[in-house]
Order: sequence, then C-alpha cells, then structure tokens
Amino acid sequence: MSELRNVAFAGHHLILFSYNHFPTFQIVMEKDWWVEESAEYEYQARADFVEAMRERTKKLVLRHIKLYQALPSNEEARIIGKQLLRSATSTGANYRASCRARSKAEFFSKLSITIEEADESLFWLEILEEAGIVEEKKLVSLKAETFEILKILSKARSSTRSNT
Repeated sequence: MSELRNVAFAGHHLILFSYNHFPTFQIVMEKDWWVEESAEYEYQARADFVEAMRERTKKLVLRHIKLYQALPSNEEARIIGKQLLRSATSTGANYRASCRARSKAEFFSKLSITIEEADESLFWLEILEEAGIVEEKKLVSLKAETFEILKILSKARSSTRSNT
C-alpha cells in the first residue's frame, strides 16, 4: 500500500486515504442491521473502488429494509420507517445511476442527489432513536455506516467539483 495521506475514524470505522486517492477501509459489516462483524477492503484501482461502493450502498439499502421490517407496528414507526425506506433506497439507486452518468455534470447531479438522500436517511435514523422507537445501541453501527458513506460521497463530489 502507498503512503498514508489521511486517517479518519467514524464510529467503529476507520478510513485510510492513500496518496493515489483510493481508500483502504477497515469497516464493520453487518449480519443483520445491528450485529457487527469486521472486514477489511483495500481498493487498488478506481474501478475496484466504484464497484465496492456500489456493493456497499446496496448492502446499506438491505440493512435499512431489515430495520424497517423489524420496526414496531405502530403508526409512528410505519410513517417514519417509510420515509427512511424511501431515502435509503434512493441512496443506493442514485449511486448506481451516478456510476452510469454520461457526463461529469450528470455524475455531479446524481451524486448530489445520493448525498441528499443519505443525509435524509441519517435524519430519519436519528428521529427513530430520539423518539424512542428504536434503541440507540441498535442504531449505532447503521448510523455510522450511513454517515461514513455520506462522507465518502461528499468527498467524491467535492473532488469532482474541483476537477471541472
């Protein structure tokens, strides 16, 4: 691996950015939406990174679906859960669409939507926690993963902006 440029922590997550701008991640993978299992990924090429992020955003969507399925069956949980489900699934779908963008402008636009939806997902997770619908300890790793993906995508967007 090349020399390290930046080191950042997000909950249980460690991000190492190398000089070639392809991060190595020490992340927490989920068996369910709250059970942790460690895994390491190292991305050597841009294509590896893009594919890994596609998979990672898809897994994030699946975790949000499992959370929705596990929510209590009261009206508040259903309403907030549906909002969360919409924003989380949009995060994965729009990241996938950004990978197929036909221009830098289209990529930037799709990536911006992905960032907005990931941030909204984080908001709904916070509401579930603060309203007492889901215990904080069950949301910690899901919130951390959502936040980490949000940070990675925000960095990609700012890099795109500075390269245009």
